[in-house]
Amino acid sequence: MNALLWNWSLTGLFLLSILADGVMGSDEMDLFNNFSGTNVFQKQDDGADVLMVGLTLVQTAAAEGAVCLDGSVPGYHLYRGYGSGANNWIIQLQGGAWCDSIEDCQNRKRSRVGSSTLMETPIEFKGILSNKAAENPDFYNWNKAVVRYCDGASFSGDSENKTEQLQFRGKRIFLAVMEDLIAKGMCHAKQALLNGCSSGGLAAILRCDDFSSLFPHTTKVKCMSDAGFFLDAVDISGARSIRRMYSGVVNTQGLQNTLPRTCTSHLDPTSCFFPQNIINQVKTPLFILNSAFDSWQIENSIAPPSADPSGSWHNCSSSFKCNTSQMQFLEGFRMSMLDALKTFSMSSKNGMYISSRWAHCLAGRKDTWSPGNSQPGEDTNRKTSRVGSSTLMDKHISFKGILSNKASENPDFYNWNKAEIRYCDGASFSGDSENKTAQLQFRGKRIFLAVMEDLMAKGMHVACEAGI
Repeated sequence: MNALLWNWSLTGLFLLSILADGVMGSDEMDLFNNFSGTNVFQKQDDGADVLMVGLTLVQTAAAEGAVCLDGSVPGYHLYRGYGSGANNWIIQLQGGAWCDSIEDCQNRKRSRVGSSTLMETPIEFKGILSNKAAENPDFYNWNKAVVRYCDGASFSGDSENKTEQLQFRGKRIFLAVMEDLIAKGMCHAKQALLNGCSSGGLAAILRCDDFSSLFPHTTKVKCMSDAGFFLDAVDISGARSIRRMYSGVVNTQGLQNTLPRTCTSHLDPTSCFFPQNIINQVKTPLFILNSAFDSWQIENSIAPPSADPSGSWHNCSSSFKCNTSQMQFLEGFRMSMLDALKTFSMSSKNGMYISSRWAHCLAGRKDTWSPGNSQPGEDTNRKTSRVGSSTLMDKHISFKGILSNKASENPDFYNWNKAEIRYCDGASFSGDSENKTAQLQFRGKRIFLAVMEDLMAKGMHVACEAGI
């Protein structure tokens, strides 16, 4: 997955070819150990080294009014890059939902996502933030900073409620932290990536062009939203739960004055807090990383408790154990997400990876970011399932939708020859290797070619039209 991110242009191929093997030289290690101002150390977790990075507070931000909900100064965690990554930067905007009312924001300011005085420090750097080449081959030795989230509106507000003693200064926080990082060397960046997870992923979209404007044209700048593509969807009761929440965020923090004017000039402010209405106006190259079955959205937007008083969706929304009708509803959600991304995907500067995994945030997890996208034993488990062995596949499957043979359901293709190739390689029909020790075959590309050869022999070679 990580290779897709920086490779949606051909120049990324060069980036991959110059990465080192992850061994620090003595000079680089000295630089790493002697960097002052940030506490960085390794700890043992289940026998493995984990990178822990301390908190840096931006004391000068108070003078600029760039403060958390409770008025405390903002903070970030910085890990210094080295070697070929010394002049490359990743900035991650932390997520953590939103506050959509004065009461909600009052409660939030007494927590780590509303006050820097309550933030835990240090925090673990993993996934795209890992410093291990084996886990994070493209970015392991880059400079990396995590900007702590303490404004409750995806780094977008710029107002205050004096009566309630609440500061809504997310946009100022973003700019103040960027100014601090520019002074610490980010001004020399050759490549810079702004990313974020969840509400931080939404923030990465909203602040993308602001981030790009910080650098000269010679710097390659891109943005990535991880699990931040929140859809303006109808829930199972027919209401719009997430729109109601977003309306509360926008109105509580007065975001109508800070949301993109390219959107608010023709849509209401709440609509302009939804990524689907703003991504096509982002000028900087943007990558969307999301699950079409996003676990947070299923549980909080599609089937929240308010829309499911009987609890009939509980197993589906909480653990993805869904019945047929529920899966049909979620399939509609998936198609709506893909449709909302259609225009965006047509731009050559943009990229996207939409998975079907029940998950929320993919780049910050070792199991979904590391090469192979699996933890030890996961591939072995897969080969004993219907997606790893043809001996366990269901023998008859339903052909519907584009595969239907009914003219009323599928007028364009109902009488075409149709074949569905079963998936059993675990790498999107792309591998061509093996692991003899683990007795695993990674032969997806050969499977594809073998099936095509068989279909050619059965008449596909005389096809007038074909689609995949």
